[in-house]
This record gives sequence, structure tokens and C-alpha cells, in this order.
Amino acid sequence: MSTDIAHLNETARVHLDDLDRKLINRLQDGLPVVSKPYAAVAEELGIEEDVLLKRLEWLLETRILTRFGPMFDIAQMGGAFCLCAMAVPEERYDEVTEQVNSLSEVAHNYARDHELNMWFVLATETPEEIETCGKRIEELTGIPVRLFPKEREFFIEFKVPA
Repeated sequence: MSTDIAHLNETARVHLDDLDRKLINRLQDGLPVVSKPYAAVAEELGIEEDVLLKRLEWLLETRILTRFGPMFDIAQMGGAFCLCAMAVPEERYDEVTEQVNSLSEVAHNYARDHELNMWFVLATETPEEIETCGKRIEELTGIPVRLFPKEREFFIEFKVPA
């Protein structure tokens, strides 16, 4: 089954200036552990903290950045991650995306041109909640959720230069 997901992968026509690029590149290295981390990064970039915060807010509003926040190793804290996939009918794709993304445990939901055309990650406070959350998504959508639990972890430090 092939799914038309072209509308989900359209190239955004947004102009990034040098400051946007420097900010995106710098934030991918993390924030310093200080009382005012944004002020510290702003000083590195030679701007005021409020300018940095407004730019960051704009990058999120325009969906140039889809998420900005800390990354925790949830397994080290007793929780679990699980890669999940669904075969979503094209005519229901947007509806199901909204239903799946309504759960706070869902992250990294993206489309694939494959029979299993929706892939996302579940992050739960306990390993047992993974299956419960998958069943909740099935109840919401009426579509089976395939769970692919992590067998081995790799650290790749993925960064995208702006």
C-alpha cells in the first residue's frame, strides 16, 4: 500500500537569517547548567536574552523547530521507550495523527511511504504503560498499533546544521 504523504513533506518557504542559523546550531549543543541558561547562550551569540527567546518562540511557531526541550534517558528513570507503527488509511491520516498526538506519551510522530505509514515513539513512566498506551491508541483510532520495543541502544548525537 502506498500513501500520498506529499502534503506532509512540503518544503517550507521560510527565510532563516544568520542569527536564526547560529541559534539553531548552538541550541543543538544543549544549554549550559547555570541559573540563566538562555542569557548565557544569548551572551555567546552577542544578543540580549529577550531577543533569543523571541527568536526561539518564532522558530517554534513557524514549525521550523517542531520541538525544543530536554532529552532524558527515560529508561534510567524507570520508564520506557517504544517505537510504534500503524497502517493508517490515507483518508484518515490527518484525523489519526491528531488522535495519536493528543497523548502526552507520543513523540516523534512522522509519516513514511510504506504500508506502515505512521511511526512514532511512546515514552512512558513505566515499561508496563507501553502496552496500555498502545491499546489506548487502538481504542481511539480503531487501528492496530505495532510495538517495536528497544532491544539495543545506540548513541548517534544527531544534529542538523542550519
